[in-house]
Amino acid sequence: MNKSEQSRLVQLVADEIYEAYPYLWEKFGQNGRDRTEEDNFHHLDHLQAAYEMDSIDFFMDYTKWLNTVLTSRNVPTSLIIDNYERLVRLLKDMDLIDEKEKQCYIKYLQAALQHLETLSKR
Repeated sequence: MNKSEQSRLVQLVADEIYEAYPYLWEKFGQNGRDRTEEDNFHHLDHLQAAYEMDSIDFFMDYTKWLNTVLTSRNVPTSLIIDNYERLVRLLKDMDLIDEKEKQCYIKYLQAALQHLETLSKR
């Protein structure tokens, strides 16, 4: 995924999250919005690395680490699930230069979602 595609996707996800959860503006302000964008660039960077290594385990390890870090900061797993679901839906609707890469990202995100959903049911 090139930088332009990444930026467009990150912007769409952040816009949707802050529209769906307006209290985030009150709670975290612009700094929270910036962190949401930064987090999504990290998600995409890890997806790209996993794709290049052909390693779903790399992305799963990242997701497990991410969940541990964010839940320790009182960010519920449900918000990570919401974020990943938005990435999947928006990726499906995007025309990307590399269709194979796009399908791999979706596959990895869906596997991570399955894992996170089992955690959120505990």
